[in-house]
Parts: sequence; structure tokens; C-alpha cells
Amino acid sequence: MDFEKFHREESGRVLSTLIRLLGDFDLAEEMLQEAYATALQKWPAEGTPSNPRAWLVSTARHKAIDRIRRDHRFEAKREEIARAAPSFVEPERSWFDFVPDPVSESSPGLGPDSADDMFPDDRLRLIFTCCHPALALDLQAALTLRTVCGITTEEISRAFLVPAATMAQRLVRAKRKIREANIPYRVPLPRDLPERVDAVLLVVYLIFNEGYLASSGDALVRRELCSEAIRLGRVLCKLLPAQAEARALLGLMLLHDSRSDARVNPAGELVLLEEQDRRLWRRDQIREGTQVTQSALRDGAAGSYALQASIAAIHANAPSARETDWEEIAALYGLLLQIHPSPVVEINRAVAVAMARSPEEGLALLVEIERREDVSDFHLLPAARADLLRRMGRNTEAAEAYRRTLSLATNDVERRFLLRRLAELSS
Repeated sequence: MDFEKFHREESGRVLSTLIRLLGDFDLAEEMLQEAYATALQKWPAEGTPSNPRAWLVSTARHKAIDRIRRDHRFEAKREEIARAAPSFVEPERSWFDFVPDPVSESSPGLGPDSADDMFPDDRLRLIFTCCHPALALDLQAALTLRTVCGITTEEISRAFLVPAATMAQRLVRAKRKIREANIPYRVPLPRDLPERVDAVLLVVYLIFNEGYLASSGDALVRRELCSEAIRLGRVLCKLLPAQAEARALLGLMLLHDSRSDARVNPAGELVLLEEQDRRLWRRDQIREGTQVTQSALRDGAAGSYALQASIAAIHANAPSARETDWEEIAALYGLLLQIHPSPVVEINRAVAVAMARSPEEGLALLVEIERREDVSDFHLLPAARADLLRRMGRNTEAAEAYRRTLSLATNDVERRFLLRRLAELSS
């Protein structure tokens, strides 16, 4: 058994179940670590259990009961834990059994009467629990990503463009606030869902982003995260059929994911969008993503996901890189910048302007961004600068920008690409 792969793919599900059973983030995290330590001792000698996830939940739960007993709190907690889960049984059905595919405009409204019926999946249950309006939006998303989805603090910090230490402090404060405010670990009622939708969509979006462009490691794409985000997107579209922006997010993810097979060549090297073999793009997924996006736009979606999905649709449906409507893409990024200002959007708009008009005009926009301190460690900024300088034939400056990018990049596939570009410039 590939223990590291199992941990990466399943730890979030196990932890979310434990938090629901124990009602304590810190205790659940600590007991899961102890359960993993026990597994590392027993599984190699005794064999991997038929249901590793259930084994970990059961082991961690028993360890939690022992801990509570040692801390003289067992009597107060025993009945609560026993009522929550006298035993853990892995569901026989897949969560896919509850999800329509593809999403259609005629999806039914909310049908289930209870929270359990609405959310038979522990991961989705805890996403809505973590996305509590008592926390700030970024804290809701960060805590959910760390706890439910198994994304590391370092990866989350890069998504929010803050130092890892800062993000770690924010997570500690969020858990403390949940504990001190006695925020209940339960799924909100249907009438309470709208106030949590924005945070839930942000969580799904960031899960997909980490999967689509892994911030670290030896793979550019973490397919399990992309698949999980798309799965959750489908669930949300069924649960909230009137939420056009949720449909826009699903369309965005489908369109981006349709190109994943062409983003890395057989040697494992990064392939830029304009150089990709478009025959490898999944046309059925492009059609679905485009249809879902158009449906969202017709129903009034006009937020950041709708604009990003519109941009992705232009890319995905262009016959070639040369025939891409870069002027329209630049205009859409301008609109996106007005409603969702961020360094990423600014950089993408500058690149789109460079492709639509001239590298010089795009470079001037990047120079303006570089003057700010909040993006000094964001590796995509010098990467964009390096590419435009290379296109302009200013190879010495391009090489310097590539070296700066290389000092900041943490993904191995990206680093190999940067080294290749440097070699091309020097030759």
C-alpha cells in the first residue's frame, strides 16, 4: 500500500469524520496522528485492513476516549460520543450515487427534509460546518481547506499570498474562536445556506486551484484534488439549483480541467497553453463546461467565477492560440479586476494585453505591479515578466527574471521548465 498516497487522498475525509464525532478540532487532529503512528507499526506486519479509512476512524476514536478518561473528562463526554457514533461503518454507496451528471437547468429544488439527508457525505457536511458566518470569509475557507481537505498550511498560505507563519496563526485563532464561541458542529438548515454559499464556493475553487497547479511537489497537476473539486461542484449545483454562480464555478473547473492532459508532455515537462496539442483537450468536457457557463450567464451570474469561466471558454473554444480573442480576454480581466482585485488578476490582465496589443504594453503593466511590496514573493510575477522579455528579444533581462522566478518556485515541474528556458536563452 502506498501510505503517503493514502494519507494525501484520505486524511481530510478521516479528519472530518473525527471532528464530527469528537466535537473538537485539536483532539481530532492529535488522535488522527496517533492512529497513523499505530498504523505504521501494525499494517506492515499484520497487513492493511480491508477498509483503512474506517480502521483509522475507529482507532482514533478509541484513543480519544482513552485520552478523555485520562483527563478525568470521560464521564461528561462518553454519552455524547456514544450517541454520535456507537460504531463507524463505511457507506456502501458512493457519493456519486447522489449526484446528477451532467447538471441541467431543470435540476430539482431542495428535496431532503433533514441535514443528514442533504449531506450524506462527511466532507461536504464539515465544509458547511466550517464555513460559519461567525468567521471572516478567508478564515472560513482557510480552516476548511486545512481541516477537511488535507491541504497544508504552506499550500494555503500561497493561495492567499501570505507567509506560512501568518496563515498558521490565523488557523489557530479560527479554531479558538469556534471553541470559545461554542459554534455547533452541525450542518445548517436550508434557510441558512445562502449566508454560507460564498465561502463554500471559495473552498471548492481553491481546492481545484491547488489541484490544477500544485504549489509544490513533483507533479504539476494533483488529479485527485481536481476531481474532488468538480465532484463537489456538481453536488452544490444540485443542492442549490438557483445559484447561478455555483454553476459558473462548475463550468470554470470543467473547462480548465479539459486541458489537463496537454499541460505536461510524456517526459513530464510543462507545456504552455499556446504550445499545447489541442487534440488532447477533452472536447466533451469543453462542451459541457461551455453549456454550464452559458446557462449560468443566462440566469444572471456576473461574479468572479462567471467572468473566469467566460475567459476559460474563449480559450477552450479557440481553434488555435493565434485565433484566440485576446482583446475580449483582456476586457474580461478588466471587469474581473473591478469586482475582485488581486495580483493574480492583474498579472493575467497584463499578459492578455501583451498578447492582444504588444509585449511592451503588457510589460508596462507588470512594472506597475512590481512596485508593490505585497507581491514581492509571488513567483508568477517574474515568470510573466520573463516571458514578455523573451518575446521582445531582451534575453539578458529575461534570464535574470527567470532566475528570480526559479528562486521562488516550489513545484518541481515548474522549476524544470524554468531551467529549460534559461538553457534556451543561454544557447
